[in-house]
Amino acid sequence: MTTTPVERWLLDSDPALRWQVERDLLGVDDAVWRATRERVATEGMGARLLARQDDDGRWAGGAFFPGGQAWFAQQGAGAPQPWTATTWALTSLREWGLDAEVLRSNGTPELLARHCRWEYDDLPYWDGEVDCCINAFTLANGTWLGVDVAGIRDRLVTGRMPDGGWNCEWVEGATVSSFVSTLNVLKGLLAHEQLVGGDARVRAARRTGEEYLLERRLTRRLSTGEQLAPWVHRFEYPFRGHYSVLNAADYFRRAARHDGVAPDERLSEAVEVVRAARRDDGTWVRDHRHPGRVWFEEDVAVGEPSPWLTLTAELLLRWWDGR
Repeated sequence: MTTTPVERWLLDSDPALRWQVERDLLGVDDAVWRATRERVATEGMGARLLARQDDDGRWAGGAFFPGGQAWFAQQGAGAPQPWTATTWALTSLREWGLDAEVLRSNGTPELLARHCRWEYDDLPYWDGEVDCCINAFTLANGTWLGVDVAGIRDRLVTGRMPDGGWNCEWVEGATVSSFVSTLNVLKGLLAHEQLVGGDARVRAARRTGEEYLLERRLTRRLSTGEQLAPWVHRFEYPFRGHYSVLNAADYFRRAARHDGVAPDERLSEAVEVVRAARRDDGTWVRDHRHPGRVWFEEDVAVGEPSPWLTLTAELLLRWWDGR
């Protein structure tokens, strides 16, 4: 198989990324990429994150924040979000392709049911809480681990705003959707569908949420047509639940492939933003890092070409240009 310099660079990476290069970019035999994916549990970032799991099933002693409610008392609500607690660990392991059986075999779902409570009102972990973004992460992670999270799914489906999307600040009185919340919920619903299949209600919810973003071309305010904010154009990995053109466009690529539909032409502006950021050597540079404590760095330093961003962007462009 002939490969380009960028493809060879991408192959020289952590198993968590390499198997996706093999499957999605190069289309190698299933046996090859599956063998690479199995290594996520024993090598590289996957193994390092698994080694950080507490005996009670949690990471960093908390559901969304390390140490749970104590984090607020010690740091204050304005401190940078740490990325070490249970929800972030599960999300990373799932997105890296870890076989869920690794965590099921050590009793993680049951341990979290017994020992992990949300910082909001001390609610049980697998029941979710009031924040729709947090619930979307939990829906995807719970489905992956074989937990019954139908209650979370149903609350997300019925919790849409009148404009078709979602807003995590609904409990504070928000009445219109946000780009960030809508994308996070869409990703959670899609992950759920991909793993166990959806129904008409879930698909209808995804359609209205997708329409919310597409009407705004993924980047603009519907009321004025102006660009939403500079952070829309950031190139950063991990996405950490934050919104960007690349993160949103990648969702639509994955959703279209799952649904068996052609790309929506309203994605064109977002795709061209991604295309314009490609360097002459065929890579994309990480231009931002979310502040906050991490177990270890998952990507290159800011200003360096990122294999994670390059794979995501390259897959997007190949999909779009092949429409």
